[in-house]
Amino acid sequence: MDLSHLDLPLIWSVLIAIAIMMYVLLDGMDLGIGMLAALAGSDDERNLMTATVEPVWDGNETWLVLGGGGLFAAFPLAYSILMPAFYLPVFFMLMALIFRGVAFEFRHKAVRQPTRLFWNGAFYTGSFIAALSQGLILGGFVQGVTVEGRAFAGGPFDWLTPFSLMVGFAVVAGYVLLGACWLVLKTEAELQAKARRWAALALIGVAIGFAAISLATLSIDPRVTMRWGFSMTHFEFGSLLPLGLIPLSGLALTLWLARDLLIGAGKAPDWRPSLLAAGIFLSGYLGLAVSLFPWLVPFAFTVEQTAAHDNALGFLLVGAVVMLPVILGYTAYVYAVFWGKVKPGDGYGHA
Repeated sequence: MDLSHLDLPLIWSVLIAIAIMMYVLLDGMDLGIGMLAALAGSDDERNLMTATVEPVWDGNETWLVLGGGGLFAAFPLAYSILMPAFYLPVFFMLMALIFRGVAFEFRHKAVRQPTRLFWNGAFYTGSFIAALSQGLILGGFVQGVTVEGRAFAGGPFDWLTPFSLMVGFAVVAGYVLLGACWLVLKTEAELQAKARRWAALALIGVAIGFAAISLATLSIDPRVTMRWGFSMTHFEFGSLLPLGLIPLSGLALTLWLARDLLIGAGKAPDWRPSLLAAGIFLSGYLGLAVSLFPWLVPFAFTVEQTAAHDNALGFLLVGAVVMLPVILGYTAYVYAVFWGKVKPGDGYGHA
């Protein structure tokens, strides 16, 4: 297969971006439900909430492995710089995901009340720490890392800044929104009504967080503002107008979702809040891509500069062409098989 005419670094950057976005939407929903489980009114209600993701939560994390593994294989220089920069939040994220995964299984097996409380707490806390850590990593990535030569030269806490904390809590709110909208789709009656209220509150946090982050991102580096077509001295309407459709679409989707959540059950399809929430995330993701591309290590190395050799990228692409349809097909199949409302008695909590 002749791949010499393809821009392999660009293709791989798009593939990794898609994998990360799939992880955010799918496992973000899982993590959101994990955090919302702390608000459940009873163990039965909590079991019903977790039953909505029991068939899919393991598969959702596949996308994290694909994104991280793809970065290591396709962009080894970027991986060697970014990993040392984010060792601590990555460690916290992985430990939280482990505890959350174990707690997902063990909380149903606990017989004694103290043990059940411990594993429920591990489930909530692991979900929150994993979500917050991912936001801190994103915030630290956007603000850039200190590089000397071809290596990370900063300190172990460079990622911990007011900007990264703002991004971290915005991601937490966003995951809660995804989880609550999924519960609107998958549940009925009282729990669905609660999910609508949770989603409405989370949407307020997401709207405030996304607006603040968008403005703060523009101040990080002059090249970001220039990409959007303006600076302190001039505007380029030819660049600003088409790119402005991205935040405007995010605003429109936010207003539409707020309307659907507030008008109550039966007046809008239950599937639409999840779709609208995903669209809001996608608009923010596209805005971030516009701001940072082609930097893969902001603002030190581009996609081209950090990529592996073309022969390696070509070999990896052949494998990706085979595996990606399998992963997508499996994901679609599982969601299709378990489509529909969950009922009391579904899930681990009820034998």
